[in-house]
Amino acid sequence: MESADAVKQQVYEQFIRFLHVYESFSDTEIDHFLSIAERERIGNFPHNITAVHVIDCIGRNEPINSTAIAGKMELSKASITKIGGKLLADGLVERMQLNDNKKESYFRLTPQGKKIFDLHERIHANEAERLNRFLGKYSAGELKIIGSFLKDYSAEMELRISEGTAKR
Repeated sequence: MESADAVKQQVYEQFIRFLHVYESFSDTEIDHFLSIAERERIGNFPHNITAVHVIDCIGRNEPINSTAIAGKMELSKASITKIGGKLLADGLVERMQLNDNKKESYFRLTPQGKKIFDLHERIHANEAERLNRFLGKYSAGELKIIGSFLKDYSAEMELRISEGTAKR
């Protein structure tokens, strides 16, 4: 029987391998979106996955202002302002004001932005289906452990990020 330290080392090594593979996979995500968008003749597709996720956030919550987008996405308001400006210039979102609040601007998708939103939703639905099929090989007990690990380690990484120790 292996020692707990040996098993921890194996988990660590597999986790590092997972991170490297996932990083490579993530790098191809925008290329995947772009190839489908090109095939479906969707123009002005953002070349940044965060911009696609901003479109998704707007599509799910419109009308929505920059502050609310920043909060939902856990990004700075400055980042959202920059991305929002680019999406406006590309004709993917438009600004509007609500009748009861003339000071604040809200975003909503244009028809072109809606096409990107719909494509993003379809791709994520396919990925969710693929993940569910993959997870089918694990028992309910194993899935609880996997879920618990992911939740706990995500919280640990978020804490390290907030403390500025992620790279130490």
